[in-house]
Amino acid sequence: MTRYHSAALLAFLIWGFFPIPLKALAGYSSGQILLFRVLVSLGLLLIINLLLRRTAMRTLVQQYRQATQAEQRRVLLLTVGGGLLLVGNWLLFIYTINQVSVQAGSFAYLICPIITALLGFVVLQERLHLRQWLAIGLSAGSCALLGIGDLHALGLSVVVALTYAFYLISQRLLRDYDKLLLLQIQLLLAAVVLLPIAHSLHADLNAGFHDRHLLQMAGVLSICFTIIPLFLNLYALNALPSGTVGILMYLNPLVSFVLAFLYFHEAATLTQAVAYVAILASVVLYNLPEKQVAGC
Repeated sequence: MTRYHSAALLAFLIWGFFPIPLKALAGYSSGQILLFRVLVSLGLLLIINLLLRRTAMRTLVQQYRQATQAEQRRVLLLTVGGGLLLVGNWLLFIYTINQVSVQAGSFAYLICPIITALLGFVVLQERLHLRQWLAIGLSAGSCALLGIGDLHALGLSVVVALTYAFYLISQRLLRDYDKLLLLQIQLLLAAVVLLPIAHSLHADLNAGFHDRHLLQMAGVLSICFTIIPLFLNLYALNALPSGTVGILMYLNPLVSFVLAFLYFHEAATLTQAVAYVAILASVVLYNLPEKQVAGC
């Protein structure tokens, strides 16, 4: 496996354990968790980039200034749009995990790889082989089985999946630009948007800065579940097709589903178990090397 595959795998494995720190903040509003995740992540990125990555910052500024006006507009649009998609995804995912169920949040990332692969095919014109279409069809059918019975949870999952899939595609279109700096700009934009509407999101900035538990968990969310996996994920997108990253994304919800059943003691049905096995099979099928498929 390449280092890009390894980066993607590690990112999604980390995110699979995301429900644990989120559940530790279940007593807080989704808006409060989101606000402090954004602020702490932004603060850490500012420190990293200002102290350790000044050359990269100057390179990005020069790269933008030397681009054509059309390219500058494209970069600006994709960066701003990506930031809005990311913060929307975070808010919806936090709400889904803490107010609906871990399974509902995990289900969103079972749908997301299908959407990402299809968007990569339509928007980025990435080629899909027959076996990859079969894998997408198998995973789509499995996800349909999982979605039966709870339309409210299904609707939330679909929106969470769509926001992250479009975010991934938007950032793949910016593959030539420094990912940590783009993330810093996007989080700065998110902070500018969130601070004026904090009250409507039931977020209290002053109370949050006096809450040691919230600050500690926000630090865990920011370092372990935001900056590190997002950088790994965006790094992988530099070389891997969106469809490949999208299918590898299945590791995230599969780990979360195991946590839902074994750690959080949520109920599971036989239909769900069959669907999870089928989804795992689709991941293997999608990522089989061409030579191996030909020799079968």
